[in-house]
Amino acid sequence: MEIERKYLIEEKNLPGNLECFPSHLIEQGYLCRNPVVRIRRQDDDYILTYKSNGLMAREEYNLPLNAEAYRHLKEKIDGKLVSKRRYLIPLENELTIELDVFFEPCRGLLLAEVEFPDEESANSFCPPTWFGKDVTFDGRYHNSSLSR
Repeated sequence: MEIERKYLIEEKNLPGNLECFPSHLIEQGYLCRNPVVRIRRQDDDYILTYKSNGLMAREEYNLPLNAEAYRHLKEKIDGKLVSKRRYLIPLENELTIELDVFFEPCRGLLLAEVEFPDEESANSFCPPTWFGKDVTFDGRYHNSSLSR
């Protein structure tokens, strides 16, 4: 089960020391949007993901792919490939901010996601002051929508 909250971030509010945090280069494409079937390259790892419907909470299953399978499926994606750098910023209570800085075709978009162990934690979360608008329940900010 994936339980996460999602926030828009303004560039002027970004932490000034992003390069101090671990990060990953990610590209992902969508083979299907309902249910979500996604392929992802994260650095040198390749993953096929299934996600059920939902906004804050939904089922998620990940399966490993090899580079050859990823390249084969990449030719079959529906829409555009989404590319981003994801920074991992620690929070209290063993939570992590996943700050996505998007490249073309979504350049300029900055999204922060925080995953939670349960819905109660997600519902009681007080975001850091540098977070912007909560877009958890706005499907336009799902990466599958951004790939259109």
